[in-house]
Parts: sequence; structure tokens; C-alpha cells
Amino acid sequence: MSSSTYIPKSNQYSAIPQAEEAAEEDIDDTRSANTLIPEPPRDKKTNSRSAQYSKLNTSEEFDFGGEEEEEGRIGEGEGEEIELETLDNLDYEVDIEEEEAASTISTTIIGSSNMKMAFMNMTNSILGAGIIGQPLAFKNSGFLGGILVMILLTMLIDWTLCLIVRNSILAQRAKSYQDTVKYCFGLPGKIVLLLAISSFAYGGCMAFCVIIGDTIPHVLKTFIPQSVTSGGWAWLFHRNTIIVVFTCCISYPLSLNRDISKLAKASAFALFGMLVIVVLTVARAPYVSSDLRGTIAKHEWFINYNIFQGISVISFALVCHHNTMFIYQSMKNPSLAKFTKLTHFSCSISMVFCMIMGLNGFVNFGNLTKGNILNNFKSNDNWINVARFCFGLNMLTTFPLEIFVVRDVIKDILLTRKVKREGVSSASDLELSTKQHFIITSILVFSSMSVSLFTCNLGMILELIGATSASLMAYIIPPMCYYKLSWLQLDWASVTKQERRTFILSKAVPSIACILFGFTVMFISSGMTIRDAILNKDTSDHCVVD
Repeated sequence: MSSSTYIPKSNQYSAIPQAEEAAEEDIDDTRSANTLIPEPPRDKKTNSRSAQYSKLNTSEEFDFGGEEEEEGRIGEGEGEEIELETLDNLDYEVDIEEEEAASTISTTIIGSSNMKMAFMNMTNSILGAGIIGQPLAFKNSGFLGGILVMILLTMLIDWTLCLIVRNSILAQRAKSYQDTVKYCFGLPGKIVLLLAISSFAYGGCMAFCVIIGDTIPHVLKTFIPQSVTSGGWAWLFHRNTIIVVFTCCISYPLSLNRDISKLAKASAFALFGMLVIVVLTVARAPYVSSDLRGTIAKHEWFINYNIFQGISVISFALVCHHNTMFIYQSMKNPSLAKFTKLTHFSCSISMVFCMIMGLNGFVNFGNLTKGNILNNFKSNDNWINVARFCFGLNMLTTFPLEIFVVRDVIKDILLTRKVKREGVSSASDLELSTKQHFIITSILVFSSMSVSLFTCNLGMILELIGATSASLMAYIIPPMCYYKLSWLQLDWASVTKQERRTFILSKAVPSIACILFGFTVMFISSGMTIRDAILNKDTSDHCVVD
């Protein structure tokens, strides 16, 4: 947003009732950006929220590289200005003449990430630790079932990611995911989301440190002469030493950044590492010895009875909803149209990576497929050791993205009083002091790292938290907010049959179906995790390197 437009008092806006049509709900990326006039004082005789909005059309077309968008202001009374914020053709209509613009002024760009940088961050956020578990997902779902589940879940994840940004716009330009939920469901709803986000992200940080300790030491011992690794320097190659050194020297400095766009280069490196992992795994799997290969039953080529376990694994791998608003706000001149295109690209690329990894691993290892596909290869496979090393480094660069999320949750809690005192809309408008930022980041990094020093397998706790948190963040809360916000946009006292039918078919039914699906996945996944823990099915020693 590069400029603001002032409209004289004589040309004050007039509210135009919403006339929602089903065909208008799809956002056309080639259309000009639209600008939303914030809600004027409501007429006591008017019950419709839709009669309080209007939009300003600009002539600028959407550009993938990120062109500057216009932002207008209109005057209302002496010295009073109402800022117009961009909105990409959602549910409102307006017709304000260009000649009403009196002057333009520069405005501050929200973020500094171009589309390529934002793409790196979002794709890296999706392609985390979950990708190495995709062969197991296909084993549980079946060959055909895995393909269908992967495609359907990618589409669902794509939709709910866009819903988070769409909801924030409908919720009076909420600055964060939690602000949107608070707008819809009050403080209780916000608390539930904060718990889900913090547990998912912080649990991810602990898991990343565990993975670092389980991959990098093994790789170093393979490529460094035994005379070095077993002599007086042997302590440098111990699991805990490697975790501390790599976390403190790589993840910690990256986590101290305030601007998530500065992690774009690290994310690009992580994506390159992920490409190496996929290529090496696909290339080496057909050549493993016969004793490592399993068999595939006839029914496993179609749809397996453990398909819900496969859904859980794929869902956990694709969920990145807790990072959505950070990435959106890091973009130059963010708009819903830009973010929608970004999400389509990121989700599509992620699906391709996961599909290749899943199909390749399942076809080659069959019923012997493990949760970590890299563990299906021998420890002396040098090419796979390169993949293991890249995977460990990938975790080091994904770690800071999760720290951003947890730190924002803590900021939201700490600055609650300051928000009321300074009269700002949310904690997202405030920044932690340098001292607070340093202390909170340090505590989060070193506490999550410390957990990995005492355990090699977070087991049931992380799986349980992951199942509940991921389902809440991705499948339950976004459609619940969208349903409520869409409901509030209609004037039910004068709604037509066509508007009612459009609302039910295009908004209510998809939202309710997604919510029910989320609860189903959450309960079934949690039940399976608890069942496996009670039956002690996972008895392997995760600290064993060789």
C-alpha cells in the first residue's frame, strides 16, 4: 500500500446493502483490488451488518510479483479521517468515482517479503518433519486410498488456510489468528486457540531437537574417521553435544529475528535440503537389498482399513495454520488474492513432494515401511546419510518458524494490560521490548532443547497434542469462524430465497462438513495413540544410532 486518497466531506460515503450471489464468492485474481470502508455508526433501526459496508475500486490489477496497492482515506468532520483498507472483492459492492480522490499520501508497507520469499517460508512451514512419515501414511491408507486422501486433504488444507485470512478481513481486519477467534467467540475461544497453537508449535520445537540428535551425530560418525570420533574428541560427537552445538549456533540466532521475512533465505536452504532428501530416497529405494523389502497385500493396493491413521499422518504433515497470519503480514502489500495464489502454489508443491515420498517408500518397502522412511535404509548407505544430514539441517531452519508462533502467543498474554492502557486493537499492534524479546526467545529455545537432552522419543504426549492441536487449528476453528462471520453478513429479516440457498450450499454445508471431519480425525487419532500406548506397541529404542 503506497498511497492514501482523501475524499472531501461533501462526498462522504453511503452504505450499500450487500447483494450476495453464489458466482461472486470466487475471487478473481485478475480483477482490481478493492478497498473496504470501515464500519460507520450503525443505524438503530437497521439490523443488517451488510448495510454498513462499501468498497472503493482501484484500477490496479493483481501482480504475482507484488505491485503496490492503493489505500484511501475519506474525511468526516474536522480533522477526522477514516482509513480505507484493501479487500479483494469478497461480499460487498460499492461505486465511488475516481474524481472523488483529492490527494494521495505515502503509507507504510506492512511487510517486506515478495511472493518468492513468502513462498519459501510457507512451503518450508508445510514441508517439515511430516514428509518422512508419508510412506507410513500410504501403508495405512492403501495405494489408491493414499492418493485420494493426499489430494482431498491438500484441497481442504488450502481452503482453510485461505479462510484464516478471509476471516481476519471479515472480522474488522483482525491482526492475528487469535484476534479473529476472539472476535467470533470471545475470550474462551481465543484461549482454546492459544492452547492449541502453543502446544503444537512448542511440541514441534521439541520434536525438531530430537530429530537433530537422532540424525546428525550418526552422519558425522559415518563421514569422520573413527580415530577422531572415538578418541579424546569423542564427546564432541555425542548426541546431546550435537543438539546443544547445532541449536545454539544455528537455530537460536535465527530465532532472535523479529521479522519472519528474514528467514526466507534459511527457508530456501531448507527447501533445497528437502529436495535432496526426496531425490536421494527415490533414487536409492529401488536398489536396497531384498532383506529390507516387504510385501504388499492385494487389498493394500486399493483402500486399507487403517485409512484414518493415514489421514492423521498426512494431516499432521500439511498443517501450518499457526504460521498463516505471520506469512500474510510479512508480504509486501498483502491482499487476499495474492495470498490465495501463494497458498495454491505452496500446497501444490508440498503435495507433490509428499506424494512422491509416500508412493516411493510404500512401493519399495511394503509392509516393512517404518514411521521414518530413512530408517528403512542401512546405516552405512552413504547417500542416505547425506539425506539424513539434510533432514537434520532442515529441522534447524524450521525450528525458528515455530518459535515465532509461540513467542507471539506469549506476547499476546503479556501485553494484555498494555493493549487496554494504550487503546490499541490488539497485541499485534505492539512490540516486545528488546529485553523481553531476548529473554522470551532464549527461554523458549533452551527449554525445548533441554527436553530433547533427556528423552529420545516424545511418544504419546506429542502425538496426542499433535492430533488435537492440528485438527483444531486446521479443520475446526477456521470453518467455525467463517460460518459465524458469514451468518452475520446476512440481513435475515429481508433475505431472499436465493441468498438463503447460496449461504446454505456455499458456506454452511462446507463449513459444517469440515468441522465434523475435524472432530472425527481428532477423536480417532487420539484414540489410536492412547490404544497403542496402552498396548505398548512402540517398544523400539529411539536413542540407538547404529
